[in-house]
Amino acid sequence: MSKLGNLGARLHRGEIGYDFVANRKIWYGLSILITITAIVGLAVRGLNMGIEFQGGAVFTTPKTEVSVSQAQEWAEEASGHDAIVQKLGDGKLRIQVSGIETKEADRVSAELAKDLKVDENQVTGELVGPSWGEQIAQKAWQGLGIFLVLVVIYLAIAFEWRMALAAFVALIHDITITVGIYALVGFEVTPGTVIGLLTILGYSLYDTVVVFDSLKEQTKDITKQTRWTYSDVANRSINSTLVRSINTTVVALLPVAGLLFIGGGFLGAGMLNDISLSLFVGLAAGAYSSIFIATPLVADLKEREPQMKALRKRVMAKRAQAASAPAGAVDEPLTDEVDDDAAAAVVGPRTQPASRSRGRGRPSGKRR
Repeated sequence: MSKLGNLGARLHRGEIGYDFVANRKIWYGLSILITITAIVGLAVRGLNMGIEFQGGAVFTTPKTEVSVSQAQEWAEEASGHDAIVQKLGDGKLRIQVSGIETKEADRVSAELAKDLKVDENQVTGELVGPSWGEQIAQKAWQGLGIFLVLVVIYLAIAFEWRMALAAFVALIHDITITVGIYALVGFEVTPGTVIGLLTILGYSLYDTVVVFDSLKEQTKDITKQTRWTYSDVANRSINSTLVRSINTTVVALLPVAGLLFIGGGFLGAGMLNDISLSLFVGLAAGAYSSIFIATPLVADLKEREPQMKALRKRVMAKRAQAASAPAGAVDEPLTDEVDDDAAAAVVGPRTQPASRSRGRGRPSGKRR
């Protein structure tokens, strides 16, 4: 068995683990800091909306040795508007100019052909109206709202309202960070970006539901024992699914990273950046929020319940009693009300004491 597989098995059995829930204030503070940074970046720099949302024209030139900066300068001089130029993988240029109409587009196309020293017919142009972009944005917001409502309803029915609330907070956390990164980096927001944002919600929710399912299973009879609090079991649920979440996220991030860094960076396929950046940031943020935000938040909410408060008091009292007991004292049974399967589900594997009569009367260990 590989080292990673062995680590995952030990985490699942509860033999080792990191106390995520006890350190939740650190993760809350870190998330708040990142979220505030994203919001400030969004407020100060704003989003670089593509022409699909603003309206304008897109020009595609033939293969050329002209630099991106030079083409951008020519396009802005010809149109009188800001231009975005991207170098495509085959050496062509994609020039976007927002806020121009059909007559202006024909003139700009002719001037670009003259500057690039190519035939005017080789520079293709495409006009995009702002009303189409408004419709896309409106539909995207509607889709996002419907998705969030359905997610909350489903989780409230399948699990409970506290888990639904925690998952909702985690999703908003992921969206805010992703949009903030877009504002800080300055990548163009296109319909592909919207698709990427909607896609990452499913990935984020998947990791969260996996942990919640484990937590629900392990806390069925939690009030019938006095060894573990709800936070203890929540922490074990995170650790038992930790390697699975990491593996899933890494496998999903690898092809997305290829799109973003190789396709968009080295090969110059700038059109891949709009969707790959949202997927890359969203997948990473989703894995983080499911481990460090959603489940600790559920534990915080559950610990406020009267029965969980009473359970915590009993657990703390028993631990204090065990700490003050003389060395070698035998622990009392967990409880008579919990069967063996329920106790194992809650407390995990237990080490059985060695029999005191083992080998008694048989020094050599062999039967006479």
